[in-house]
Amino acid sequence: MKHRIDDVIAVFDGIFAVPYRTCLVSGDDEPLYCPADDEHAMHRIIFAHGFFASALHEVSHWCIAGERRRQLEDYGYWYAPDGRDEARQREFESVEIAPQALESLFSEACDLRFNVSVDNLDGIEVDRHAFAARVDARAIRYREAGLPLRAAAFRDALHAFYRRGLSREAAIDIGRAGLKQT
Repeated sequence: MKHRIDDVIAVFDGIFAVPYRTCLVSGDDEPLYCPADDEHAMHRIIFAHGFFASALHEVSHWCIAGERRRQLEDYGYWYAPDGRDEARQREFESVEIAPQALESLFSEACDLRFNVSVDNLDGIEVDRHAFAARVDARAIRYREAGLPLRAAAFRDALHAFYRRGLSREAAIDIGRAGLKQT
């Protein structure tokens, strides 16, 4: 199956637009999470350059963020751009393990290859394999202990659409049903 960005947007919005007032938006530049404001009734997860992997990655951050964090631009977190030193890279990796683990599970549900991102091409040399091992270990823990509610609903909908070949509407129904589980 072809991985069209319109499908992942439709699946996400179909599950989360009403209960969480959140939509997924293809952006032209860097990713950004924007809470609702006077100009926008919906919270917006803006992913980079229409890239499918970026959409999955940004949704993974949203799935982890709690209610308070979802009221803050970019969830209130810092972002150190490319060119990080060793200490900043360690900080970056520590906050990226869980989201990238979820992204890997979302990618798997879409039958799409996942690649970790160390996001530091102009900085120190990074042990990509060690970071990938930590991401993989976290993904295994998610599989064993269960995913956060929103992440599980999204993953299940992606799996229904991409792996089982169900329609968007049927996949969205599966995701919505997953939100009702406690």
